[in-house]
Amino acid sequence: MFAVTTNDVPGYRITQVLGEVMGLTVRSANFGQNFTAGFRSLGGGEMTEYTQVIYESRWEVMQRMWTEAQQRGANAVVAMRFDSGAIGNFTEFCAYGTAVVIEPLAQGQQASPEQPNQAPSAQ
Repeated sequence: MFAVTTNDVPGYRITQVLGEVMGLTVRSANFGQNFTAGFRSLGGGEMTEYTQVIYESRWEVMQRMWTEAQQRGANAVVAMRFDSGAIGNFTEFCAYGTAVVIEPLAQGQQASPEQPNQAPSAQ
């Protein structure tokens, strides 16, 4: 499964657009993480407890987005983005994009005209 931030996948053409897909989670750090991070913040530097929560959250929302895309029959997600925001003491994480079906271009074949972001071939 491809998940790219671009509107196309170089070397492939989009044959079907299946619509927007997303993965969401709302997280909070546990008491131990908050306690440890509170002490760590006194000295400055990275708060690894929170960094870990963010990495785990991003991975989780990507997995959920991929699952939704696969359930729709997609083999790629284009224009993928992350978003996050605060909800009280919690943080919401979201990954979203457009589920598509792609197929490899044959050697020398150009992307179809409906993919204007594809670089023109040299003639």
